[in-house]
Amino acid sequence: MIFIEKITKDTIIGDVVKNNPELSSIFVKHGLSCIGCAFASQETIEQGSNSHELNLDNLLKDLNKKLENNDEKEEEDDEE
Repeated sequence: MIFIEKITKDTIIGDVVKNNPELSSIFVKHGLSCIGCAFASQETIEQGSNSHELNLDNLLKDLNKKLENNDEKEEEDDEE
């Protein structure tokens, strides 16, 4: 498992989905619903965003926001 602290345009889509499956809904919300296809395992978020004509900045913002919220929730759970 790869720990992803921050998602960038160079992050591999497959790595995000494998290590943070809860982020799949963000990809789908933005129109990148083929996250399980063969290309996703090799393609960066920038490449996927370009090929689907998506707004890369908005996608990254939403992915990192959800990732950050998940990290905060895990910290709260650890404190209990």
